[in-house]
Amino acid sequence: MVEDVNSVAHGITNYGMMAITAAFFLVLTGLLWVACFRWFKSIIDGMIKGNAKANADLLAETRKQNEMLNDISEGLRPETLLRVKNISSVYFDLAIEKVCRIIKKVREENHIVDREATKTKIRTLIENLHEDRNSRFDSFSYRGAHLSSYVNPQWVDWVAEVVEKEVYSDTVNNGRAYTNVHAVYERIKIDFYHRVQHV
Repeated sequence: MVEDVNSVAHGITNYGMMAITAAFFLVLTGLLWVACFRWFKSIIDGMIKGNAKANADLLAETRKQNEMLNDISEGLRPETLLRVKNISSVYFDLAIEKVCRIIKKVREENHIVDREATKTKIRTLIENLHEDRNSRFDSFSYRGAHLSSYVNPQWVDWVAEVVEKEVYSDTVNNGRAYTNVHAVYERIKIDFYHRVQHV
């Protein structure tokens, strides 16, 4: 330790106090500059990474909002609703014919005295029609949802009730059966249109 003090004292006498102090401050300043540059670099890197993440989040949110706006604007266009009504009407009209065939088929092929078995068969056949139509409705969307999401499961009960009445009617009248089935499907259409417009 005495040698260090002697060497510093010797340096001061040889080079002067100002030169030693200047060298010390130059080394200290250099170290501070390096530390400051590293600090600023870490701050700038953090800002760039944060900015990139914020931009990515903003882009994802903007895309999501654009999809929602497209769904809303699609729902506001009258021709879209007209397309939905036309497509669904075709399927409902086809169901009328199929249900009339079910009535005729159950009358002719089943032992209708067994009411429970007949009722189960009628419900199964109508549920099959209903699910088939739903699978076809899944190909179309309105306001961002498949058309099948606007379907009412109670429709099966409505149709089954009409079919049972016709099967167990005292008189066989195909014209009356068609009219009754048509009437229940008109009720289903109206219910569907209300669901599409107000849900």
